[in-house]
Amino acid sequence: MGIPMVVSLSGIGDRSLEHCAEFAAELDQRRTPLTLLVAPRPSGSAPPGPDRPAVSWVRARQRRGDALALHGFDHAPSGQRMLPRVASSGPAAAVRGAEFAALPAHEAGLRLHAATAALDRLGLRTELFVPPRWLSSPGTVTALRGRDFQVCADALAVHELATGRVHRARVHALGPGARVEHWWCRALVLGVGRAARRGRMVRLAVDSADLARPGPRRAVLDSIDLALHHGAEPATYESFAGAVVPRQRRAPGMGGRLPNLDPLSS
Repeated sequence: MGIPMVVSLSGIGDRSLEHCAEFAAELDQRRTPLTLLVAPRPSGSAPPGPDRPAVSWVRARQRRGDALALHGFDHAPSGQRMLPRVASSGPAAAVRGAEFAALPAHEAGLRLHAATAALDRLGLRTELFVPPRWLSSPGTVTALRGRDFQVCADALAVHELATGRVHRARVHALGPGARVEHWWCRALVLGVGRAARRGRMVRLAVDSADLARPGPRRAVLDSIDLALHHGAEPATYESFAGAVVPRQRRAPGMGGRLPNLDPLSS
C-alpha cells in the first residue's frame, strides 16, 4: 500500500440517504471506498429496524467494498467534562456528544456490548471503532481490545489494537458556521493537499450534512481529487487491521519533527 487516504462518512440516515448515495457514486468513479460510520442509536432516538432504507444501503455498500465502523452507541455525552475540540490546539472546551471521551474501561465495555448487539440485530458487524467526536479514553481502548476490535481511529491517529502500532495523522473535516463556510472549505482543501503533497496519510471526515450544500460538497470532492493527484492511495480503516502500512515521509528540512498539517495554525 502507498500513502493511504481514508474517507469516512457519518450522519447516514433515511433523510440523508440521497446525498450519501450520490457521494458514494462520485467516489466509485474515483475508485475510492468509504468507511461508513454507524451509531446504532444516534442521539438517543429509537434504533432503526433492519429493513430501513439506510440500513439496507449500508449493507449493500459493504458488499461493494466499503468498510463499516462502529461510531458509538447513542452519542450521549459522558458527563460535563472539559475536553479538547477535535483537531484544535486552542483552549479546552466542552464537546457535546463525545460519548467515549472520558469513560472508564468497565462503562465503555457496557456501551460497546450494547452497541455491537444493536448492530447484530441490524445484520451488521465490524471490528472497527471510530469514537463520536473522534475522542476516546484510555479505558475505551482497553475495552475495545477486550471485545476483539482491531482498529480504533481517533482525532490524531489510527491505532492497530492487536499489534499496538500507531499511525499518526490528524482528521481533516469541515467546521461549523455558515458565515465562515467559504473559509472552512478553503482550509479543508489546503490542509488535505498539504498532507498529501508531503507524503502524509490523509484522513478526511465527511458528515452527510456537508453533502447537502454545494460549497462544502465541492470542497470535499476537490480535496479527494487533490490527494489522488499527489499519489495518495484510497483505503479504509479496515486496511489497518493487521495490514502493512508504509512509513510516511517527513517534509524536507523538518529534521526529526513532524510537519504542521493544520492550515489554520501554520
